[in-house]
Amino acid sequence: MSSTTTAHVRAKEASAAPPPAVSLAGVGKIYRGADGSETHALEGVDLTIGEREFVCILGGSGCGKSTLLRIVAGFETATAGEVAVRGVPVRGPGPDRGVVFQDYGLFPWLSVADNIAFGLRRRGLPKSKVEEAVARFTALVGLERFASRFPGQLSGGMQQRVAIARVLANDPAVLLMDEPFGALDSLTREAMQHQIQRIADELGTTIVFVTHSVEEAVYLADRVVVMGGGPSHGTPGHVETVVTVPLAHPRDVTSPEFNAIKRDLRTVIHGTPSSDEPTSDEEVHA
Repeated sequence: MSSTTTAHVRAKEASAAPPPAVSLAGVGKIYRGADGSETHALEGVDLTIGEREFVCILGGSGCGKSTLLRIVAGFETATAGEVAVRGVPVRGPGPDRGVVFQDYGLFPWLSVADNIAFGLRRRGLPKSKVEEAVARFTALVGLERFASRFPGQLSGGMQQRVAIARVLANDPAVLLMDEPFGALDSLTREAMQHQIQRIADELGTTIVFVTHSVEEAVYLADRVVVMGGGPSHGTPGHVETVVTVPLAHPRDVTSPEFNAIKRDLRTVIHGTPSSDEPTSDEEVHA
């Protein structure tokens, strides 16, 4: 095969490659006040997230991590740059993205089963398909015995599992999670981290997960995107670095390898390495 033919084949293969699950190019966000003032929340964010990848966005308060997630979700519009999901530009919310927030957002007058079924029924799916999906996703999050309960009869962790099941039942291309376990006690939070990692492995869903917990990021992510800056720091929010976590699941939080990555992230965030070992629930408050 000639070099010209080989180059043509390679170019054709590259053009046929599927687009990434999420791509951000030069994304910026400016909030404009009624008095004409401007707050530069984000600037120059470039990021590519592959299919089936679990990416945590880590940073302190005000660095723009939740704003970035809301832009990907289509709830807010970037003032600069482009965002695409599977190659399709984001112009607003869409069924290809499911969002889970810290507050569960469940309908208190609907049972667990009916909360999970809500989106499916609105889409007009046949009753048999809805029932099949409800059975599958209540089992996936371990709530088969609670399908007839109402949110007020469930613990916080169980309510968050319902919220996750409700989103996943709609089969989104990307699951966006904004500090979903932040309001839970430490033991429930650990259990939920294990659950979402198991679900990610089982379904192969692409997940973008915002957190300010260093340990949570290292425990969950294939890659950790560290953000810095923010209006309180006098600079727009931006990506400081991206750290790959080359550890198999389930991860041992006491291992030297795990804690070495935590120390590296703390150095990026705080600027200097720390001689003391961080506690298991250490969070970034910078």
